[in-house]
Amino acid sequence: MLWTRYFNQLLLSEKWSLHSEFDNRLFLKPTQENLYVIRVQGRYKINAHLETGAGFAYFSVDTQVPEINPDYNTPEYRGQQDLTWKETFGKFGINQRFQLEERFIHNANKEMLLPGTLFSWRFRYRLQAEYTFWKKEKQLLKAVLSDEIMFNFGKNIIKNTFDQNRIYAAIHYGLNNNVAFELGYLNSFQRRANGTDYFNRDIIRISIFHKIKSSKKV
Repeated sequence: MLWTRYFNQLLLSEKWSLHSEFDNRLFLKPTQENLYVIRVQGRYKINAHLETGAGFAYFSVDTQVPEINPDYNTPEYRGQQDLTWKETFGKFGINQRFQLEERFIHNANKEMLLPGTLFSWRFRYRLQAEYTFWKKEKQLLKAVLSDEIMFNFGKNIIKNTFDQNRIYAAIHYGLNNNVAFELGYLNSFQRRANGTDYFNRDIIRISIFHKIKSSKKV
């Protein structure tokens, strides 16, 4: 699979920022759209180590199985809140993210969308480490390694309490203070909707990070 994303940070002040993201996910064998995501969230920096955020995401899912391509896309509407802790030790950095999601997935059968949505909660925990190889003036090169596990819960969750686990490794290059590129490999081990089978997917992820300051004072 190939995941590509554009991630924007609009810095409003030293404490507040607005993050937006567009993410497209594509099967390669055969070539088939998986889904796309639009995400917006507000973030607040509590101190040098702790920040929090809340936002909304819209998913448009084409198919989870590339050999099966329905005539419709399934929407998902998702609220999210997180608390993230960060620490640095010389060239090393570590962060932990605790995230809660409220998921509203549109009802559908094999032929069409149906009225209503299915609601569930999801908890995500991500542990991420970074190592900076070099940093010169406004440029840097670093390695990123993370593991994220996700659990579903709610009255509609019966067989699939465990949702998925994602292991990620990447090289991150900062062109300057405002633009960065990241190339990584992600393994996604995800329980399927039937609650018994799993997807085990190898994914190449390409990311562009773009930071914009609302004023020169930020």
